[in-house]
Amino acid sequence: MAKRRIYTAPGSQVVEISTGTARLEKVDGEVDSYVLHVNGVPSSSITLSEPTRLDFEYLDWMSRIIDIQFAAGPLRAVHIGAAGCALARALHAQRPGSKQTAIDIDPLLLDYSRTWFDLPRAPGLALRAGDGAVEAEKFRPDTLDVLIRDAFDHDSVPPALQTSEFFTTCARILKDSGVYIANVPDAGDHRVLRAELDLLDSAFDHVAAAAEPGILKGRRRGNVVVIASDSPLHVHELDRSLRTAATMATFLTGQGLKSRLGL
Repeated sequence: MAKRRIYTAPGSQVVEISTGTARLEKVDGEVDSYVLHVNGVPSSSITLSEPTRLDFEYLDWMSRIIDIQFAAGPLRAVHIGAAGCALARALHAQRPGSKQTAIDIDPLLLDYSRTWFDLPRAPGLALRAGDGAVEAEKFRPDTLDVLIRDAFDHDSVPPALQTSEFFTTCARILKDSGVYIANVPDAGDHRVLRAELDLLDSAFDHVAAAAEPGILKGRRRGNVVVIASDSPLHVHELDRSLRTAATMATFLTGQGLKSRLGL
């Protein structure tokens, strides 16, 4: 019987990538857990032996949203902003047969992530270097189940990924039942969040957001997960699942979302 190959990433190290530097940091006390920092920003948390483990709370929320919105089975998913491909690894394990594409502006970062984290190969997970806004235009209309935007230039979303043209493209390449999910950094004043939600509202029929209560109340900065779809969202199920997450999230949609953010 052939021996099962056991893969381990190297210890902590810093490497040069196309956009700056990447730092792989081994988590103290963990056998095979790592945090990948891209240009000083924590970008992925990977546990090699547990691909479904998502230590970043917003990735756990995204995974829950996908589980609620879609029945069990494979999905066609595109990730704009790859880093260590934590969510892609989880989807690959949870939904065998899924076909995924992860896009990142930094080709060297993709090479390192493929080497360090032993990522699935295409068609399970194809890695593509390029500008996410440009690459999105290349997908056929009505072909994607999930489109995830988790791309950053240091601590901000690239402007090309926050335009009405980009969101219109996202709506076009998603199926009618498809879901757009994005990680939006919120400084507490909701300025960036409001602008993005306003544009999404013009491109999709249904828009919602989820975050820790303190962030939505403007008390501190953090990550807000934005959801958009042309099909109705499973509001009650999403609210229940996100409230029972390891890090609880408040789920807002419709008038409740508009009232909270002053839209």
